[in-house]
Amino acid sequence: MNIIKHRNIFFMFSGVLILASIFAFFFFGVRQGIDLAGGTNWQIQIKNPAVKDSDLKSVLGIISGYSDLTVKSLSDRDFIIRFSSISEENHQKYYQVLKEKFGEVEERSFESIGPTIGRELRQRFIWAFVLGLLGILFYVAWAFRKVSYPIKSWKYGVIVILCAFHDIIIPIGLMTFLGWRQGVEINTNFIVALMFILGYSINDTIIIFDRVRENLSLANRGHFDFAGLINAAVRQTFSRSINTSLTTVLAISPLYFVGPLSLKYFILTLILGIIVGAYSSIFFASPLLYVWHRKK
Repeated sequence: MNIIKHRNIFFMFSGVLILASIFAFFFFGVRQGIDLAGGTNWQIQIKNPAVKDSDLKSVLGIISGYSDLTVKSLSDRDFIIRFSSISEENHQKYYQVLKEKFGEVEERSFESIGPTIGRELRQRFIWAFVLGLLGILFYVAWAFRKVSYPIKSWKYGVIVILCAFHDIIIPIGLMTFLGWRQGVEINTNFIVALMFILGYSINDTIIIFDRVRENLSLANRGHFDFAGLINAAVRQTFSRSINTSLTTVLAISPLYFVGPLSLKYFILTLILGIIVGAYSSIFFASPLLYVWHRKK
């Protein structure tokens, strides 16, 4: 397996995925869930099967005056209503009106979050990502301090961060595309999935880099083929990386089909992120290490 020889193919493939994801992010935009943007999610069940989502939207639109009100039908009797955040007083008022108009109405769930809370959550997640990545950068640079030849130890950390960006931006691109096509929203579940992917991806990359470090410690300083050494490290860790990722994907995949609807896209994000992370640690991080070594 000569990863370094075919590095340009892998770089082009990764480049296409990254550019497509960035394009989707800026062109389609991000549909944020209420936990990030603020607002109200209200799930109800109406016993009368003749009631349509348009009927609900008409009644609620008149009594609330909200222009951003949306109603989505989950089945003949189940609906999700979304609009701006409201007080408990208005919540009960609208609930009584629906009962009067449509008969028996059962409330399944009600969640209302103010825009200030949503903004604070976004800021905290951003800070968590930034501080986490900086911590990883410094840790990897410190852990590899004894193998600063032929490439400085801090560069290992930078490459790990670049791979983490690679593995996170691609699921973001997919979710923005699904948001455009199917109305999928990015919420705290998605953020948690990204954090999981971040840790999983970094672990895969460090495993390979750690084997590079071991091979460097056994080689004669100044008398070794760095490309061959990286290829050897990939071969030595390939089965472990693939088997670990494949086992995890197989374990969580059934949840995508039989799990609750609220976790469907959380699981999809995890599956994609694990696959992309396994790919990047082998076919993106390793060639990048070699290229940076050549350009020193």
